[in-house]
Amino acid sequence: FGFSLLLLAVSITQQGVPIFTTCNAFSPKPFLQKNIVHSHSHSHHVLPQFVPQFVPHKKSSQIKKTTTTKLHLSNNKAKQKEEQTGKNNKEEDNESLVEVILNKYENEINNFCKGTNNFWKQTVIPPVQNYVTIQKAGTASNNDVISKLIAKPELPGLPRPVWLTMIGSIPTGLVWYGYYKFSVEEELYQYELETDGKVSGFGGYGTLFPFVYGIIIGFPLSLLLPGGAPGPGPFIVQCAGAWILFSQFNLYRRVNELCEEKKDEMSLDGPPLHSWWALLPPPLDVVVGLRQVHFLSEYWRIVRDEPYDKDIITEELFPFIACKERFTLKKFFRTPSMWFWFTKDMQDFDFEFLKD
Repeated sequence: FGFSLLLLAVSITQQGVPIFTTCNAFSPKPFLQKNIVHSHSHSHHVLPQFVPQFVPHKKSSQIKKTTTTKLHLSNNKAKQKEEQTGKNNKEEDNESLVEVILNKYENEINNFCKGTNNFWKQTVIPPVQNYVTIQKAGTASNNDVISKLIAKPELPGLPRPVWLTMIGSIPTGLVWYGYYKFSVEEELYQYELETDGKVSGFGGYGTLFPFVYGIIIGFPLSLLLPGGAPGPGPFIVQCAGAWILFSQFNLYRRVNELCEEKKDEMSLDGPPLHSWWALLPPPLDVVVGLRQVHFLSEYWRIVRDEPYDKDIITEELFPFIACKERFTLKKFFRTPSMWFWFTKDMQDFDFEFLKD
C-alpha cells in the first residue's frame, strides 16, 4: 500500500500537482479508522481488503526520458544565462576597474586635468577666450536655430539635441562639431568644479586645442617631406587623433555617470553608453556618438527643468539613438527595427552568431 502511494505521488508530481497537498487528500487514515473490525474471537485486528486505485501515470522509461530532456534543456538555459552573466560581469568589472583607478588617483587626475586645461587656454588669443566664456543658464536666445548654434557655453549646460547638432555639423563639414565638442567639454568641466570641486576631464581648451594644433602643425609637415620620407608630421597627426579619441572615451564615461544620477527622470535602468565603442571604426563609432549627444542633451534639459521637445531624428528616423537600453553590438546587428524609419517593421535576424 505504501509503495502504491509512492507511485501515486510520482505520477501526480509529473502532472504538476504538489506532492504533499495530494497525499493529504488521498490519505488512507480515515478509511482505515472507519473500517477496522474488532473481532472477539481473534486477538488481533482484521483489516479489510483494500485495492488502491491509481491515477494513470507514465512508464518509468518515459519518466526517465522526460526528466533527462528537461534536465538537458535546463542545463542549456543555465549555461546560456551563465555565459551572458559572465559577459555582463566582465564588462562591469572593466568599468569598475576604471572607477577604482579614478578613485585611487583622484587628486592626481584632478591636478593633471586642471593643469592641461590651463596650459592650453594660455595658447588661445583673448578675443576667442572672451567669445567662449561660460555664461549662466538662459543667457542664450532660444528664438531661432542660429542663436542656438552660436550660443556660448552655459552652466548648467545648454541642451543641444541631435537635430540641432546635425544642422550645424553636416553643412559645415563637421567644423561646427568642433565648437560643439569644445562647448560640452567646457560645460562639463565647469559643472564638475561647481558641484564636486574636482574634475575628470580636460575642459574645452584641454580637449580641443591639442587636437587642432596637432593637425595644423603635423599635416603640413607630412606634405613638406619629399618622397614620403619619415618625419615628425605623421607622428604628430597620430598623437592628435589619439588625444581626441581618448577624450571621446572619457566623455562617454562621464555622460554615463550623469545619466546614472538622473536615471529615474530619464527612465533608464542604467548607463546607456558603451564607452569602448569610441574605438570602433566608422560608421559604428557614430552610433555611440549620436547616442551621447542625445542623452547629454536630455540630462541638461532635466537639470535646467526645461520642457520636453520631441526630436524626430532620434525617435522616428533613427530609433537606435534614443533607445534607453544599453544594447550590445550583436543585438544592434540582429535588430533592424532600431536602425532606420524604413526598417521598423523588419523582423529580427535569427542567426546563431548574433545571439548574445
